[in-house]
Amino acid sequence: MIPHKRLNRTPGGFGRIPVTGVTPVIEGGTYPVKAVVHERLRITANVFREGHDAVAASVILTAPSGKQRRVDMHQIEPKGLDIWEAHVRMAEPGDWTFRVEGWSDVWGTWVHHAEMKLPIGMDVPLVRMEGVDLLGRAAAHAEQLGVAGAASLLRGALETLNSEESSSEEILEVVLSRPIIRAMARFGPRELLSPTQEFPIRVERRRALYSSWYEFFPRSQGAWRDDDGNWHSGTFDASHERLEAAAAMGFHVVYLPPIHPIGSAFKKGKNNTLDAHDDDPGSPWAIGSPAGGHDAIHPDLGDFDAFDRFVAKAKELGLEIALDFALQASPDHPWVTEHPEWFTTRLDGTIAYAENPPKKYQDIYPINFDNDPVGIYHEALRLLRFWIDKGVTFFRVDNPHTKPVDFWDWLLKEVHETNPEVLFLAEAFTRPQMMATLGKVGFQQSYTYFTWRNTKWELTEYLQDLSGHMADYYRPNFFVNTPDINPYFLQSGNQAAFAIRAILAATMSPSWGVYSGFELFEHEALAPGREEYLDSEKYEYRPRDYRAEPNLHVLIGQLNTIRETHPALQQLRDVVFHHVPHDEIIAFSKQDGDDVVLTVCSLSPDHDVVSEVYLDFGALGLDRNRPVVAHDELTGQTFQWGERNYVKLYPAQPAHILRITQ
Repeated sequence: MIPHKRLNRTPGGFGRIPVTGVTPVIEGGTYPVKAVVHERLRITANVFREGHDAVAASVILTAPSGKQRRVDMHQIEPKGLDIWEAHVRMAEPGDWTFRVEGWSDVWGTWVHHAEMKLPIGMDVPLVRMEGVDLLGRAAAHAEQLGVAGAASLLRGALETLNSEESSSEEILEVVLSRPIIRAMARFGPRELLSPTQEFPIRVERRRALYSSWYEFFPRSQGAWRDDDGNWHSGTFDASHERLEAAAAMGFHVVYLPPIHPIGSAFKKGKNNTLDAHDDDPGSPWAIGSPAGGHDAIHPDLGDFDAFDRFVAKAKELGLEIALDFALQASPDHPWVTEHPEWFTTRLDGTIAYAENPPKKYQDIYPINFDNDPVGIYHEALRLLRFWIDKGVTFFRVDNPHTKPVDFWDWLLKEVHETNPEVLFLAEAFTRPQMMATLGKVGFQQSYTYFTWRNTKWELTEYLQDLSGHMADYYRPNFFVNTPDINPYFLQSGNQAAFAIRAILAATMSPSWGVYSGFELFEHEALAPGREEYLDSEKYEYRPRDYRAEPNLHVLIGQLNTIRETHPALQQLRDVVFHHVPHDEIIAFSKQDGDDVVLTVCSLSPDHDVVSEVYLDFGALGLDRNRPVVAHDELTGQTFQWGERNYVKLYPAQPAHILRITQ
């Protein structure tokens, strides 16, 4: 580096060149910004100075190894706002940092003066002398770094300025040429360097951002009735076929509800009733019995050898296993007798069960994190490491918003320290601030409000929020349904409704999920106005004929293949909505480098919709004077599009997913 004439920064204050408003920064730098390997991250800052001399700015990235890389920023319009930005990508996982350096751009100042003075013959000898000095210093810097080509180029420009025969026009032509601009940007003097503090970035493996999830209950796979009509559970070994089906549909992650022993006290029967029969399996979330707790497997599912075979089969198919992590207990859990202090004892001497009035969960005791935090915290960590050792790489955390945030802060940091490859999905359908905060303290993904966003304005506003500043700490996973949520949009059973929601989830979010039964169009509600499934699998065995028709598995597989093909659909930050006059058609594009994908989707499962799509060429960096080629990845059709385009969508073909090229 060229020695700085001055390095001046007051700790905690402004440097000689003020740098303010750095983004992205989470809670003042207390928590790291989220990114994954090769993800495009935008860094901005306000950089300015007194007077009229030019300033510039750079981002300095520091890798986990300590190696540093400089990425120069550029000023965005309108320039009077002094906003500078750079886009960076990080090629390795780990804990990175970045800082922004503002500096006095003496070359930029000189070029501005030269453009003003040389054409009118003002101060020509002095301007030449100053230019020679700056070019000479840059050439020496290039030589010092062993970049001979740049040094030679700069020496040539220096000779032009030194020559009495060079006209002002020739001097300006040289110094404004692209090669000299690039060389001076790299090797030119950077004075009054003013760095900010270091801000953290956590770069994780790509599955933290981009993944497709499939959820099923192993106990339903191969479940059977005996001659007396009693049900018998399915097993891990009987679930290998479902793993194969998930892999064939292109999913990355198979998520299992709790696989632990289930308590018999207050066991729930069919449709969440309290009059369970002996052969009713109970809710998997009522964890714990004399057979064990969170570190045990329900005997009906098989033993640990069977689980090992299940994990090995998944790995063979390229799948990862996500396990439910529900910190709660049935009244029969060993914790209740071994650690009664971990629960809340009411004034009448009974242990408080879970409630969300008017709902009551008599079969579940919530944990009280205030009575013995040390014991509870370390037991939770022990359990996670226990299942990590068994090959689990994802945890879907049940109701994390009902546990203290500082607990998750501690726990996720502990796991990251030893197993940074392990990822966590927050099942938190709750208040926005809590959901955001769980993302900040370390959850890699979260359930979202997508289930309840159906209209164009709702979907547009929501995705704009998620893809904006929230993307720095909050990664959505758009599940189309869950065992707890039978969305109203699907309760008609209209097959087009299922296709529309799958298309939207798979193209709007880099991570999406499907609970089994969705592909078979299961839709019957427990009662009118209820978002619960009739005969919910939470409380009974639900063996299915997955070969039955009609079936959405072909479309689901097609969507996952399209996602795998297009980096644009694997990212969250770059989303543009395009104008469509019709309220029941939504159009949005996602872009990563040269890969541009435009989704045009009907929001009406019941009738045809016709409108125009006004393609925003400017936002996509396209030439307005040339048409684009729009290839539909769903149908194989190819169209020639301009800025204004006719579309007709209907229930049998509710969307176009278009690869845009020019």
